[in-house]
Amino acid sequence: MALLSKNRLSKFMLGRLEDLPAGTDRIKDRVIYALGNIAIMSTKRDLDAAWNDTKKKAVKQYPDRFILDGRNALHWNDGSVIVLDKKITAANFKKLNELADAEGVNVNKMVTKLIGFYKKGKK
Repeated sequence: MALLSKNRLSKFMLGRLEDLPAGTDRIKDRVIYALGNIAIMSTKRDLDAAWNDTKKKAVKQYPDRFILDGRNALHWNDGSVIVLDKKITAANFKKLNELADAEGVNVNKMVTKLIGFYKKGKK
């Protein structure tokens, strides 16, 4: 049985997260450490679930301070982290795979070739 609910833990974590100075490294470890006895008495599973909720809430409530990267890791929004665009339409993905098959290479190799041709064309 959990000592505190996931929502309650998340609320405490968000409170500790607000108090951290900007640029602090190992954000999750610092927040959990700041919880003190609450963290000691909670299971890792409960802490991880609450942390996942806390990250989403932090980004939503403080977009000027926090950002989530492509791997759903929380970072300070100081411009040092660039979120990669991983979205590609289904039609373009299909065309890319067909082109790679026609050339006899995998998609990664095809993208590398296309980027090379693009750079050559811009000069």
